[in-house]
Amino acid sequence: MTSSRRMAAAMSALAMVASGLVSAAVIGVAPARADHCDPAEQASQGQQQNNNRQQRNGDQQGQDDQQDQNQNQGQDQGQNQDQGQNQDQGQDQGQNQDQGQGQNQGQDQNQGQNDQQQNGGQQQNDQQQGQDQQQNADQQAPQGGAKLLDPAASPEAAPEDEQTASTFSRRRNNPTRTATPVPTRNNPGGGNASPTASPSGSATNDPDEAACADLGPFPEDFVDIRRVAPQRVNARFNRNGSRGTFVSQCGRNENKHNNPDNFIVAPGVSNGAHHLHDYVGNLSTDAFSTDESLAAAGTTCRLGDRSTYFWPVLRNRKVDANTNDPDGNVGQQLTARAVQLQFRGNASSRVVAMPRFLRLITGDAKAATNGPANAKAAWSCTGFQNRITTDKYPLCPRGSLVLRILDFPSCWDGQNTDSANHRTHVVFPDQNGACPQGTQAIPQLRMTLAYSVPQGPSYALDAFPEQKHNPVTDHADFANVMPDRLMQTVVSCINRGRRC
Repeated sequence: MTSSRRMAAAMSALAMVASGLVSAAVIGVAPARADHCDPAEQASQGQQQNNNRQQRNGDQQGQDDQQDQNQNQGQDQGQNQDQGQNQDQGQDQGQNQDQGQGQNQGQDQNQGQNDQQQNGGQQQNDQQQGQDQQQNADQQAPQGGAKLLDPAASPEAAPEDEQTASTFSRRRNNPTRTATPVPTRNNPGGGNASPTASPSGSATNDPDEAACADLGPFPEDFVDIRRVAPQRVNARFNRNGSRGTFVSQCGRNENKHNNPDNFIVAPGVSNGAHHLHDYVGNLSTDAFSTDESLAAAGTTCRLGDRSTYFWPVLRNRKVDANTNDPDGNVGQQLTARAVQLQFRGNASSRVVAMPRFLRLITGDAKAATNGPANAKAAWSCTGFQNRITTDKYPLCPRGSLVLRILDFPSCWDGQNTDSANHRTHVVFPDQNGACPQGTQAIPQLRMTLAYSVPQGPSYALDAFPEQKHNPVTDHADFANVMPDRLMQTVVSCINRGRRC
């Protein structure tokens, strides 16, 4: 009888150990977090944490139930011992058989609980897989196309695979520093609703995750382009308007001309922009460029156009690259698949020639903190050019490229090639396309940049650290270094309604 009780106690202990091992195995099944700063990871982390929390609660409940059963079994055995002292050996054997059946029932219950836990985990996996399949299906659409960049002119996108430049991590003559923490950014109004919820604000003990938590962009900074309402993009021309266009062909920065300088707004300052620029056209452009140095340099443009065209780079945030950048511009640099530099006319008048060395900027690199007054960001997708989002990154269907459309001011004061704020000497026309009194229309530069980006909210614009990679901060710069004869050709094409 004593040996039977010992055997029953041993089997009960083994059942508890087995239950704990199963619970530990279930709790331990969790995907490791990637060490890059992918905005898409933020949207999935909250759901994964909830799933793990529910799983742990279920396992704890199973352990509590098992302990209660073991205690009850111990009490029953104690009562059976008292009864066994007054009964003969045949009764003891019958009692042992009953105990054996009770143990078998306890094991069956443990097995059932384990099966329920495993089935619950499988159901969660199936549910997650179904959500992923639905998301992929939502991102597919029959329309799109990489070739159409602009209604007026549509050069074909480069046929070769996407090229990427080496990441920039070395600062010229600058000590290494860390980005200053700043409060949560405000979100300038743009009227485009985001289809994704805000990320969870729960704290984290993971240093890599903490470093990315406030870097930006955030899931709410993205929108499905199909949810953006169509709109009229260009002003309507009247009989006096100039309908022609001229395209300067300067490549896509295949030669990897990059630096974090801006000689227009921060002349003579290395890393004055605190984010990397792509350059096409003039081969010498950097922080120390002057009119004389630009005029003497080579160019990537046809017809001797030595103008400089530059904009902040776009990055693939799914790739761990440039992770040591002190300004938080991490990810693999993306080279545009197509770049169109188009000079356009004015909706209500003819245009006059730009003066040589005219300097222009468009957009506001600090619009996330300054507000939208000078913001000119315009994002779209190929095949959806009548849908423009100004404060969201677009999520394009498969086969459609992300577009950045950057229009420059085109109403010149007639005297100055620059101004203190780099804006007042050339301003934008009004909503009808007419220039304000006291200014005259010059050819309007429109940059259209097309990119192949990873699916989902997983790409970002280079930006100042405090701007959190907000898409509203998109901007670009231009300095006219065309020969006078080439500028006259541009003006003639536009005013005669030709496409050159």
